[in-house]
Amino acid sequence: MLKERTWILISLGLILVYLSPLILLGEGVHLRIHDNLDSNLIWYKTLVENHVLFAPSDKEIPSIMNGLPRESLSAELSMFALLFTLFDPFPAYAVNLFLMRFIAFFGMYLLLKKHVLPTNKPGAFISVGTALAFSLTAFWPFGGLSFAGVPLVLYAFLNLRNRENNWKNWLIIGLVPFYSSFIVSFIFFLAIMSGLWLVDAIRKKQPNWLFFTGIAVMTALYLIKQYRLVYGELMGKGFTTHRAEFDRGHRDWETVINFFGNNLLHSHSHSYSLHYPFAFYTAVFALLFIGIIAVVRRWKLSWKPAPLTAGEKAVPFLLLSIVVFSFWISIWNWEGMRVLKDVSDLINEFNFGRFHLLNIVTWYVVFALALMMIQRRIKFGMVLVVLLLIGQVTGETTRHHEFKYRNIDYPSYEEFYSEELFSEIQAYIGQDPEDYRVVSIGMHPAIAQYNGFYTLDFYVTMYPLEYKHQFENVIAGELEKNSTLDNYYSTWGGRVYTFADELGKNYLFTKDKDKTIKDLDFGTEAFKEMGGEYILSAVEIENAGENDLELEKVFEKESSAWRIHLYKAE
Repeated sequence: MLKERTWILISLGLILVYLSPLILLGEGVHLRIHDNLDSNLIWYKTLVENHVLFAPSDKEIPSIMNGLPRESLSAELSMFALLFTLFDPFPAYAVNLFLMRFIAFFGMYLLLKKHVLPTNKPGAFISVGTALAFSLTAFWPFGGLSFAGVPLVLYAFLNLRNRENNWKNWLIIGLVPFYSSFIVSFIFFLAIMSGLWLVDAIRKKQPNWLFFTGIAVMTALYLIKQYRLVYGELMGKGFTTHRAEFDRGHRDWETVINFFGNNLLHSHSHSYSLHYPFAFYTAVFALLFIGIIAVVRRWKLSWKPAPLTAGEKAVPFLLLSIVVFSFWISIWNWEGMRVLKDVSDLINEFNFGRFHLLNIVTWYVVFALALMMIQRRIKFGMVLVVLLLIGQVTGETTRHHEFKYRNIDYPSYEEFYSEELFSEIQAYIGQDPEDYRVVSIGMHPAIAQYNGFYTLDFYVTMYPLEYKHQFENVIAGELEKNSTLDNYYSTWGGRVYTFADELGKNYLFTKDKDKTIKDLDFGTEAFKEMGGEYILSAVEIENAGENDLELEKVFEKESSAWRIHLYKAE
């Protein structure tokens, strides 16, 4: 077998190959749009270009929603803010993906090598191979190290648990908070670490203060990073957000069970583990094998397998945690949970079900343990281990973002934002963008925002409730036609979009779709009262005149995914 260092170098080379479309295709690459190009990228771009990264929380950003408070957008004490300050948006995005994947690889490798698998040659190979597989999962790009960095942080915390007071552990704990999300993942990770610390303290009757200090320091750093939110909540200085009207969670029991099964097999869009089918069935096989061994040894049958190792004994408990967390998120939006959500704003507005997002790490730890078991207990097991790792990595590669999004007919980064096309539209309008406001129909408003327009519509996780009600007057006619859209806006409202009944929840009407709206009920007067003047529509509005909208011109370029109909409110 090749040396461990050689396997590491081969893995790093494969990661580079995986990332190569970002370099070879540049802005011609196809990327995820949901919670990515439609939102997070624009948030940081807007913060940097408007020079409001460090502005007061109540500072208004005029280009968004007639003055979105600075508090609504992302924290400035983050790696993303630094990247978007140093680079243009696409290079910043690409550098982020490189950092995420390499940190994910080395974090998982260190965790498995030191705390999970034996250090013999098979163990080292499985550690490297599993780390490679983990690094190629479909991480949420703007999660940063929210999931990709969990193995590295777990490695550091387990070192502290073993009372290894090393500067490297503190460096990891000190830096990761500024490249990850507390709310999405690490609040749940730290809750688990706190539970582990408490169990250790009770069992050993001696608290591990080094371990506890690590938990406290990391929590404090997250609170410092999120100082705007902390100050607003503690001092009551923030605005009333649209989240006050959240009314999510009305699933019936059948939907809950279906969601549970889907989550167990395919995970969540923010942490797609891509564990199915190879890692999943490998884990199931290991669980069955462990059960058989336990029964055989319990009943002292003629077959005398070797005793279960500590790692093998951990597999059932790790899989149980995956099942529990998947079930917990499934019932979080069950209609029965409304009893709790209706009596507590915190429970209603914050998703306490997100423990399941950490399953992405657990799946690969279980996968590594299962592979080690196969290698130890099955004749020619190492051959099977190699085949399973190849199958897992190959499966992930076939779901590479370039293949996935090209195949479902997404536009490329360049086609999506279409800078040349929208520059042409701005030149035609001939006014300073700050002197008029626009909305978009049939496409994400992030595109107009990216290109320097002042948009009344946007996608943001927190904004004033008053604005939600004001904008509703623009789209009220269409919401009345479509109960799905009405429920989507009234019970959640994160997307303040110019919805249309005939388009539904689809915001990718590229020029090849040839879609039209026959009967739009648009609140033109409310739109004009908000300063609205132009509509950028990806589709033709056949009854534009009935809404006092005049078609100015249709814009189209070969390099763009869009055919923009520019309407002016008369």
